[in-house]
Amino acid sequence: MLRELFIRDYIIVESLELSLESGFTVFTGETGAGKSILIDALGLVLGERAETDVVRTGATRAEISATFDAPEFSHDWLQEQGFDCNSEGLVLRRVLDSQGRNKAYINGSPATLAQLRELGESLIDIHGQHAHQSLLKEDFQRDMLDAQGNLLPLRQTVKQAWQHWQTAQRQLEAAQDGAATQASQIEQLQWQVDELNQLAVKPGEWETVSQEHTRLSHGQSLIEGASEILNTLEDDQIGIMRIVDRASHHLSGLAKHDAALQNPVASLETARIALAEARSDLNSYLIDLELDPHRLSEVEQRMRALFEAARKFHCEPEGLVALHQDCQEKLQSLSHGADLEALTAATQTAKKAYNDAAQALSKGRHNIAQQLAQNVTTSMQHLAMQGGRFDVNVQASKPSSHGIDHVTFEVAGHEGTVTKPLAKVASGGELARISLALSVLASQTARVPTLIFDEVDTGIGGGVAERVGQLLRELGARHQVLCVTHLPQVASRGQFHFEVSKVKKPHGAVSEVHQLDDAGRVESVARMLGGIKITATTRQHASEMLKI
Repeated sequence: MLRELFIRDYIIVESLELSLESGFTVFTGETGAGKSILIDALGLVLGERAETDVVRTGATRAEISATFDAPEFSHDWLQEQGFDCNSEGLVLRRVLDSQGRNKAYINGSPATLAQLRELGESLIDIHGQHAHQSLLKEDFQRDMLDAQGNLLPLRQTVKQAWQHWQTAQRQLEAAQDGAATQASQIEQLQWQVDELNQLAVKPGEWETVSQEHTRLSHGQSLIEGASEILNTLEDDQIGIMRIVDRASHHLSGLAKHDAALQNPVASLETARIALAEARSDLNSYLIDLELDPHRLSEVEQRMRALFEAARKFHCEPEGLVALHQDCQEKLQSLSHGADLEALTAATQTAKKAYNDAAQALSKGRHNIAQQLAQNVTTSMQHLAMQGGRFDVNVQASKPSSHGIDHVTFEVAGHEGTVTKPLAKVASGGELARISLALSVLASQTARVPTLIFDEVDTGIGGGVAERVGQLLRELGARHQVLCVTHLPQVASRGQFHFEVSKVKKPHGAVSEVHQLDDAGRVESVARMLGGIKITATTRQHASEMLKI
């Protein structure tokens, strides 16, 4: 579970450190105080992408770290990825600067965002406040059904089988369409490959031989020019090195009488050393430089061969290597595709593998659809939708990478009415309640130790809100549950209560979080019940709710 959360200089959070317990914890506060900012910060430390303006105004960087009790199944993953297994806990850390750069760490060692996400998925499951809007999308409905039935691995198998089948089908169709011209294409490609094999051009060869040709063809002028410059440096009377040596010696003597001349002395000494290095390098260059007419002839012949081949194949000389590889790949593809019988057999095998996997996925979907529909229908009766019914309609569809099913969530809001797709009949409040029921059902089977509900109770109230609070409290017996809420009925069911507030300071408003004691909880719930003016009756009502 999540034990500690530390945030510094993130949006309007200056410095914040929370210690959390198991069970059901609620976060309350006025709109804009920063409740959801805590969830967003936690999302970043779990590997989500960051915006460029998350660093608090006036700060140079934001830092977020979260400490967890490391689940047993995380130990093997940490070892496989090369991270230390810390007996004191599992620490995830993210640092973001104002320039948009960021760093991530796991147990103190640098990590990638992909590693944070992979590990984070096994630690926390976040149900956002806009989940009920996603519920209208058919892809989301299918994904939720598959997740509820633990069918995601099987769906991945179906996706891979689909890709193999489609690849085989395309190869077969290409072979069938091009059967008439395939023989001539193979002959043409074989000739090109043979020519290029004989040429044996190497990657980067054109640039190499061009540079060598330039050096060899200008060898005499290179020797004469380097020798002339060397003489200019070394001449005993007017050589540059001689002049600089004299100037350096003379100025060094003068510098004994005036320390202000030390900088020019140092500059002359640097120049003298640089000239000495240049003389040494030129001597070495002249020793190594050779005029080899035979090698020049060889290089010219090679350049001519490469240039003629490039003109023959209508490309630049530096593109011959890529052309060779492309011709080989096309020849291999056409040679394999020429065997129509083998391609047909491969396509049929791939299709059967897809159908087998898709049928298994479809069977799993039908099985879990009934169970999910029954469970959500039961939950609806406790969420002010008495007599309502939820159904998961799984119908046959055109094969795709997702399988052979079309999944639609349907609902009947009242007894005696026919179920229809959610997008057509469900109101905003009904969507929020159904989404919450699905989230709770999904969480009951989740392996992750910590569940977060970010204002998922939006759009409900009264007795429904009370039932939601009871559901989340019951869920807290199996998981660590953190919930951001505006409802007193939900907040009163929490075992632990934190209040988020915005505080004005000289350098700007900042968000602060404080854990409430019993008296503080009464005041907080009373504010949610009564608004600005809190009466004794409101406080009494809040106390009664907290004792339920």
